Amino acid sequence: MEISINESLLTQHSELKIGIIHYTKIVVAESPQMIKGRMQLYQENLFLDMQDLPVNQREGIAEWRALWKQLGADPNRYRHSAESLMRRISKQNYLTPFHSGVDLNNFFSLQYEIPIGLYDVALMKGCVEISLGHEDIGYEGLNGRFNTFNKILYSRDEKGAFGSPFVDSKRTAVTEDTTEALHIFYLRPSLTHEAANDLLASAGKMFNQIHGGDYHIALLSNNAPSTIL
Repeated sequence: MEISINESLLTQHSELKIGIIHYTKIVVAESPQMIKGRMQLYQENLFLDMQDLPVNQREGIAEWRALWKQLGADPNRYRHSAESLMRRISKQNYLTPFHSGVDLNNFFSLQYEIPIGLYDVALMKGCVEISLGHEDIGYEGLNGRFNTFNKILYSRDEKGAFGSPFVDSKRTAVTEDTTEALHIFYLRPSLTHEAANDLLASAGKMFNQIHGGDYHIALLSNNAPSTIL
């Protein structure tokens, strides 16, 4: 499988960085109590922290809102997934455990303040490209609605669109039957390559500790716009 960033997208936004982690032979199940407890405590502390530092003033959230505008979308109408999670927590509408894959994905998104998607590779076909959407691109999302991606980043395979920093599709959702998964990190453009690789290595290690199996990380950027898994 080749994963790439669309060339024309990189030409216009050379600062883009996309992190990739490919997991194989994993076991997705109910989250261990340690993860459930850590996630609950993290959300409670985050809620208190946001009393002094509102959601849209947090560095990662603000940077992605700015990028949203540069791409041509309205960040107030189409909030990226990390901001949506943060706003839930700011209202004490805490996330409840789902399964280990989703729970850890949400934890990473909150911790790093960036949108992140986790996808079942068995439900994908062929190469993957990350591109900028238009009004004819859309799918049924995990939010229970049909979503379009005009001027919003999205990921596609040979079957069509399946992921986005806005909302992911039902088609490639990770379940407890998933044994091979793809993690896409929509990294902050301001991160250095070294910091981006450190972030991916830390996330991959933690995911591996919970799910077992093997993993491989890659960083897509203007320097390396594609990778083969």
